[in-house]
Amino acid sequence: MIGNPLVEAAYIVAAVCFVLSLMWMSHPTTARRGVLVGEFGMFLAIVGTLLLKEVVDLPLIGAALLLGSAIGVPLAYMMPMTAIPQRTALSHSLGALAVALIGVVEMNKLAGHGAGLSFASVALAFEMMLGFLTCTASVLAFAKLQELVTTRPMVFKGQQIVNLCVFLAAIACAVGLALQPQSGALLIGFVVLAALFGVLLVAPIGGADMPTVIALLNAYAGLAASAMGFALSNKLLIITGALDGASGFILAVIMCKAMNRSFANVMFGGFGQVAADAGGAGEARPVRSASQEDAAMMLENATSVVIVPGYGMAVAQAQHKVSELYQSLTNKGVEVRFAIHPVAGRMPGHMNVLLAEANVPYEKLIEMDEINGDLPTTDVVLIIGANDVVNPAARDDPKSAIAGMPIIEADKARTVMVIKRSMKPGFAGIENELYYLDKTQMLFGDAKDFVAGMVKELSGSRGGH
Repeated sequence: MIGNPLVEAAYIVAAVCFVLSLMWMSHPTTARRGVLVGEFGMFLAIVGTLLLKEVVDLPLIGAALLLGSAIGVPLAYMMPMTAIPQRTALSHSLGALAVALIGVVEMNKLAGHGAGLSFASVALAFEMMLGFLTCTASVLAFAKLQELVTTRPMVFKGQQIVNLCVFLAAIACAVGLALQPQSGALLIGFVVLAALFGVLLVAPIGGADMPTVIALLNAYAGLAASAMGFALSNKLLIITGALDGASGFILAVIMCKAMNRSFANVMFGGFGQVAADAGGAGEARPVRSASQEDAAMMLENATSVVIVPGYGMAVAQAQHKVSELYQSLTNKGVEVRFAIHPVAGRMPGHMNVLLAEANVPYEKLIEMDEINGDLPTTDVVLIIGANDVVNPAARDDPKSAIAGMPIIEADKARTVMVIKRSMKPGFAGIENELYYLDKTQMLFGDAKDFVAGMVKELSGSRGGH
């Protein structure tokens, strides 16, 4: 790489593109530009890498690029927005696996040369540890998000002790490999232990906490890539891995704060266990329900309305109809705002992206902390497919699975309306007392169809303020 000015230039421009991409993607108005610049940076990185003298089998690499593109392009176009978290988890797993396998090859090379302790051997041991545990942890996170396995915490007696023993054993193997690189039983044992620890790390974490886990796994994958860059003396890998790792950690810290979770517990898979017995079946309780006509009338007669979007809105692809509802109410003089919880949906920013796609003005998207103070004077809160983020149990019940998690305090509004398909609990698997309050009206049905019906009712009425 050193001595090839074309490669150096491509890597420098690519690194600048990645920095600009992160900066621009932090705001909806510049996010598209950020994505395009990031894609261009990755193109330059790939071209620069192919120019390296170490690359000797271009036909094989070309075949791999074509195969990867044949899989990736359809996934990008066919993947629904609601499945992006699962796809992200799979991306983490594949990226981390690639880094880890390269680490195994490089460790074998060091062993073949009879190398001893070196900076490269330490970096390889570190990146293989992160790579394999991130791979298996991401696969399990995918399975939980896709509900291929239970979303409840998987716990057993003495779990923390087992986790610690596996972790310490993996660390011991890593130290042994760093001191004396080898390709035998120690390397195989290290790979198995690191992969097993990834599973144990995510198993005790409940489904409601998966957004934080995904952010953290993103950081691990980035750090693994950065460590690989040090081992291979590849500056671009170091830079991009550090960017990925740092941004992932920052996002995980923000998510922990939003959910009132300990960052240290998230790192070591020690939270979420309180949800193990949550969500048990109970007696059916009466609720109040309303029709599309009734709901439209209540919204039209309100002075202020706050809409709380959730994962159910994403599943129903109702964001465009919600935008129409916003416009209809605004035209009638109703003040409409959107309350955004940091972990609404299954990924940070999920609701912001959907509503921005539907051309809802960005200034109308109000963060949880800012809007909670206004809810006691709000006429109607309309909840569309949100569950856990509006559950008063997080605030009022210290024994709840989501105890302590900051919520949008919809229960303090004068009237609450909730669009849901059924009374099925949210991702945390617990009942929501909000649904049984006297002020709450349940609007049962598909979110997209129900909102469309309300828009039609509003369009047909002549009322206004």
